[in-house]
Amino acid sequence: MNFYMRGVAMLLAVSLLAGCAGLSRPKQPLPPAVDAGQAAQAQLAREQWLQVHRNWSLEGRVAIRRADKGGSGRIDWSQRGEDFEVSLSAPVTRQSWRLTGNDAGVVLDGLDGGPRRGADAGQLLVEATGWEIPVQALAYWIRGQAAPALPAADLQYGTDGHLAALTQGGWRIAYTAWQPAAGDTPALPARIEAERGDSRVRLIVDGWQPCAAAP
Repeated sequence: MNFYMRGVAMLLAVSLLAGCAGLSRPKQPLPPAVDAGQAAQAQLAREQWLQVHRNWSLEGRVAIRRADKGGSGRIDWSQRGEDFEVSLSAPVTRQSWRLTGNDAGVVLDGLDGGPRRGADAGQLLVEATGWEIPVQALAYWIRGQAAPALPAADLQYGTDGHLAALTQGGWRIAYTAWQPAAGDTPALPARIEAERGDSRVRLIVDGWQPCAAAP
Protein backbone atom coordinates (compact mmCIF):
# COMPACT_ATOMS: atom_id res chain seq x y z
CA MET A 1 0.00 0.00 0.00
CA ASN A 2 1.52 3.31 -1.04
CA PHE A 3 1.72 6.39 1.13
CA TYR A 4 -1.40 7.94 -0.42
CA MET A 5 -3.58 4.87 0.18
CA ARG A 6 -2.34 4.53 3.75
CA GLY A 7 -3.35 8.15 4.41
CA VAL A 8 -6.84 7.60 3.02
CA ALA A 9 -7.27 4.48 5.15
CA MET A 10 -6.24 6.35 8.29
CA LEU A 11 -8.70 9.16 7.56
CA LEU A 12 -11.52 6.67 7.07
CA ALA A 13 -10.66 4.92 10.33
CA VAL A 14 -10.65 8.21 12.25
CA SER A 15 -14.01 9.20 10.70
CA LEU A 16 -15.58 5.85 11.64
CA LEU A 17 -14.31 6.12 15.20
CA ALA A 18 -15.69 9.66 15.50
CA GLY A 19 -19.03 8.51 14.14
CA CYS A 20 -19.20 5.63 16.60
CA ALA A 21 -18.32 7.98 19.45
CA GLY A 22 -21.14 10.27 18.39
CA LEU A 23 -23.61 7.40 18.21
CA SER A 24 -22.64 6.12 21.63
CA ARG A 25 -23.12 9.51 23.29
CA PRO A 26 -25.92 9.15 25.87
CA LYS A 27 -29.14 11.04 25.14
CA GLN A 28 -30.35 13.70 27.53
CA PRO A 29 -33.36 12.38 29.45
CA LEU A 30 -36.69 14.04 28.76
CA PRO A 31 -38.26 15.94 31.66
CA PRO A 32 -40.72 13.75 33.53
CA ALA A 33 -44.38 14.25 32.66
CA VAL A 34 -46.45 16.07 35.26
CA ASP A 35 -48.78 13.76 37.16
CA ALA A 36 -52.46 14.24 36.22
CA GLY A 37 -53.39 14.68 39.87
CA GLN A 38 -50.77 17.40 40.31
CA ALA A 39 -52.00 19.13 37.15
CA ALA A 40 -55.59 19.07 38.44
CA GLN A 41 -54.48 20.56 41.77
CA ALA A 42 -52.56 23.31 39.98
CA GLN A 43 -55.63 24.05 37.83
CA LEU A 44 -57.80 24.29 40.95
CA ALA A 45 -55.37 26.79 42.46
CA ARG A 46 -55.46 28.81 39.20
CA GLU A 47 -59.26 28.87 39.22
CA GLN A 48 -59.36 30.05 42.83
CA TRP A 49 -57.02 32.93 41.93
CA LEU A 50 -59.07 33.80 38.83
CA GLN A 51 -62.29 33.82 40.84
CA VAL A 52 -60.87 36.53 43.10
CA HIS A 53 -59.23 38.53 40.30
CA ARG A 54 -62.16 39.12 37.97
CA ASN A 55 -61.02 42.42 36.47
CA TRP A 56 -58.72 42.01 33.48
CA SER A 57 -58.01 43.10 29.92
CA LEU A 58 -56.10 41.81 26.93
CA GLU A 59 -54.93 42.82 23.47
CA GLY A 60 -54.55 40.35 20.67
CA ARG A 61 -55.48 39.04 17.25
CA VAL A 62 -58.51 36.99 16.37
CA ALA A 63 -59.66 34.92 13.41
CA ILE A 64 -63.32 33.93 13.18
CA ARG A 65 -64.92 31.49 10.76
CA ARG A 66 -68.33 29.95 10.31
CA ALA A 67 -68.77 27.68 7.29
CA ASP A 68 -67.47 29.72 4.32
CA LYS A 69 -67.72 33.09 6.11
CA GLY A 70 -64.74 34.40 8.02
CA GLY A 71 -62.62 37.34 9.00
CA SER A 72 -59.68 38.39 11.14
CA GLY A 73 -58.42 41.45 12.93
CA ARG A 74 -57.48 42.99 16.25
CA ILE A 75 -59.30 42.40 19.50
CA ASP A 76 -59.30 44.39 22.73
CA TRP A 77 -61.20 42.85 25.64
CA SER A 78 -61.84 44.52 28.99
CA GLN A 79 -63.68 42.70 31.77
CA ARG A 80 -64.85 44.16 35.08
CA GLY A 81 -66.70 41.42 36.89
CA GLU A 82 -69.73 40.69 34.71
CA ASP A 83 -69.35 43.94 32.72
CA PHE A 84 -67.42 43.57 29.48
CA GLU A 85 -66.31 45.60 26.49
CA VAL A 86 -65.02 43.80 23.42
CA SER A 87 -63.71 45.78 20.43
CA LEU A 88 -63.01 44.11 17.08
CA SER A 89 -61.34 45.84 14.16
CA ALA A 90 -60.56 44.48 10.70
CA PRO A 91 -57.85 46.62 9.04
CA VAL A 92 -58.42 45.12 5.58
CA THR A 93 -62.12 46.00 5.43
CA ARG A 94 -61.77 48.99 7.78
CA GLN A 95 -64.71 47.74 9.79
CA SER A 96 -64.93 47.82 13.56
CA TRP A 97 -67.46 46.71 16.15
CA ARG A 98 -67.79 47.29 19.85
CA LEU A 99 -69.78 44.96 22.08
CA THR A 100 -70.61 46.09 25.62
CA GLY A 101 -72.86 44.71 28.30
CA ASN A 102 -73.36 42.23 31.11
CA ASP A 103 -75.88 39.57 32.12
CA ALA A 104 -78.68 42.17 31.96
CA GLY A 105 -78.19 42.94 28.26
CA VAL A 106 -75.72 43.83 25.52
CA VAL A 107 -75.24 46.53 22.88
CA LEU A 108 -73.43 46.11 19.55
CA ASP A 109 -72.11 49.29 17.91
CA GLY A 110 -70.57 49.76 14.48
CA LEU A 111 -73.27 48.31 12.24
CA ASP A 112 -75.20 50.05 9.51
CA GLY A 113 -78.47 51.30 10.90
CA GLY A 114 -77.15 52.08 14.36
CA PRO A 115 -76.61 50.11 17.56
CA ARG A 116 -78.38 46.81 18.15
CA ARG A 117 -79.45 45.49 21.51
CA GLY A 118 -80.19 42.08 22.86
CA ALA A 119 -80.25 39.87 25.92
CA ASP A 120 -77.40 37.53 24.86
CA ALA A 121 -74.12 38.62 23.32
CA GLY A 122 -73.57 35.44 21.34
CA GLN A 123 -77.05 35.46 19.85
CA LEU A 124 -76.78 39.15 18.97
CA LEU A 125 -73.52 38.55 17.11
CA VAL A 126 -74.99 35.64 15.15
CA GLU A 127 -78.01 37.71 14.09
CA ALA A 128 -75.95 40.80 13.20
CA THR A 129 -72.79 39.33 11.67
CA GLY A 130 -73.39 35.61 11.11
CA TRP A 131 -70.47 34.75 13.39
CA GLU A 132 -70.89 32.41 16.32
CA ILE A 133 -68.87 33.67 19.28
CA PRO A 134 -69.93 32.51 22.77
CA VAL A 135 -68.88 35.76 24.44
CA GLN A 136 -70.05 35.10 28.01
CA ALA A 137 -68.48 31.63 28.11
CA LEU A 138 -65.39 32.79 26.24
CA ALA A 139 -64.74 35.31 29.03
CA TYR A 140 -63.91 32.28 31.20
CA TRP A 141 -62.40 29.98 28.59
CA ILE A 142 -60.02 32.70 27.47
CA ARG A 143 -58.34 32.59 30.89
CA GLY A 144 -58.26 28.81 31.01
CA GLN A 145 -61.25 27.89 33.15
CA ALA A 146 -64.73 26.43 32.71
CA ALA A 147 -67.75 28.71 32.35
CA PRO A 148 -69.92 28.39 35.49
CA ALA A 149 -73.23 28.88 33.64
CA LEU A 150 -72.70 25.80 31.45
CA PRO A 151 -72.71 22.08 32.29
CA ALA A 152 -69.56 20.62 33.81
CA ALA A 153 -66.52 20.72 31.54
CA ASP A 154 -64.13 17.94 30.60
CA LEU A 155 -60.51 19.02 31.17
CA GLN A 156 -57.40 17.51 29.62
CA TYR A 157 -53.83 18.30 30.63
CA GLY A 158 -50.56 18.24 28.74
CA THR A 159 -47.34 16.61 29.92
CA ASP A 160 -46.17 20.06 31.06
CA GLY A 161 -49.08 20.30 33.51
CA HIS A 162 -50.89 23.09 31.63
CA LEU A 163 -54.49 22.76 30.56
CA ALA A 164 -54.38 21.36 27.01
CA ALA A 165 -58.09 21.20 26.14
CA LEU A 166 -61.47 22.02 27.63
CA THR A 167 -64.77 20.67 26.29
CA GLN A 168 -67.99 22.36 27.43
CA GLY A 169 -71.37 23.25 25.95
CA GLY A 170 -70.54 21.52 22.68
CA TRP A 171 -67.38 23.59 22.23
CA ARG A 172 -63.83 22.27 22.33
CA ILE A 173 -61.19 24.78 23.37
CA ALA A 174 -57.57 23.86 22.70
CA TYR A 175 -54.79 25.71 24.53
CA THR A 176 -51.73 25.62 22.29
CA ALA A 177 -49.50 28.14 24.09
CA TRP A 178 -49.27 29.63 27.56
CA GLN A 179 -47.82 32.80 29.04
CA PRO A 180 -45.66 31.80 32.04
CA ALA A 181 -46.58 32.74 35.59
CA ALA A 182 -45.19 36.06 36.86
CA GLY A 183 -45.14 36.99 40.52
CA ASP A 184 -48.43 35.99 42.08
CA THR A 185 -50.17 35.92 38.66
CA PRO A 186 -50.58 32.34 37.42
CA ALA A 187 -49.91 31.17 33.87
CA LEU A 188 -52.43 32.51 31.37
CA PRO A 189 -53.29 31.27 27.87
CA ALA A 190 -51.35 32.87 25.02
CA ARG A 191 -53.15 31.09 22.20
CA ILE A 192 -56.50 29.28 22.09
CA GLU A 193 -58.67 27.68 19.43
CA ALA A 194 -62.40 27.23 20.11
CA GLU A 195 -64.39 25.03 17.76
CA ARG A 196 -67.94 23.71 17.46
CA GLY A 197 -69.33 22.30 14.23
CA ASP A 198 -68.45 24.69 11.41
CA SER A 199 -67.67 27.55 13.80
CA ARG A 200 -64.12 28.36 14.86
CA VAL A 201 -62.51 31.15 16.87
CA ARG A 202 -58.73 31.46 17.04
CA LEU A 203 -57.16 33.94 19.42
CA ILE A 204 -53.55 34.98 19.94
CA VAL A 205 -52.99 37.12 23.03
CA ASP A 206 -50.30 39.75 22.53
CA GLY A 207 -50.58 41.07 26.06
CA TRP A 208 -52.46 40.51 29.31
CA GLN A 209 -52.97 43.50 31.57
CA PRO A 210 -52.32 43.05 35.30
CA CYS A 211 -55.35 41.63 37.04
CA ALA A 212 -56.84 43.59 39.91
CA ALA A 213 -58.89 41.99 42.68
CA ALA A 214 -62.61 42.60 42.37
CA PRO A 215 -64.04 44.81 45.13
